[in-house]
Amino acid sequence: MRSNVQTRLVDGTKPATPKALFQKLSELEILYKTVFHEPLFTVEEAQATRTNVSGGFTKNLFLKNKKGEMWLLVCQEGHRLNLKTVAKDLKSNRLSFGSPNRLMQFLGVLPGAVTPFSAINDRQSQVLFVLDRSLLKFTELNFHPLDNTMTTRIPTQDLLRFLEYADHSPQFIDL
Repeated sequence: MRSNVQTRLVDGTKPATPKALFQKLSELEILYKTVFHEPLFTVEEAQATRTNVSGGFTKNLFLKNKKGEMWLLVCQEGHRLNLKTVAKDLKSNRLSFGSPNRLMQFLGVLPGAVTPFSAINDRQSQVLFVLDRSLLKFTELNFHPLDNTMTTRIPTQDLLRFLEYADHSPQFIDL
């Protein structure tokens, strides 16, 4: 799959690396913990390999509509979503999943590594970040740090602070 996906953002620059993300988190004085693992592409794969990791786990969906509007929807990993209902919640027409090329161009990640940390790559704020309000009940949340061979745990309030720094204050919805 990597060979078919362009590796540049829409502005022509290279996406941030996990190292650059970790540096930014440190600059923002955000504490995080990262574990390394085999590449994980689905929630099911992640659940099967998870041991002794605290915090909430998520499903991260890159969505678009026919007008070209884009969203990164973050919800609890166990939520079953109906895209028609989500479209109504987002006040949009029919939604579909964004292509791997679009995902790379706007968020700088490959399928399987979709994460709210990708806000660091959307410098023109073209993707609206939407979080399920139920995530706020977790003290910490876990995400891939731009690469699906790692998982990074971060305090929930610090994720919100990071998104604000990246000019992506999220919209909250109830799923």
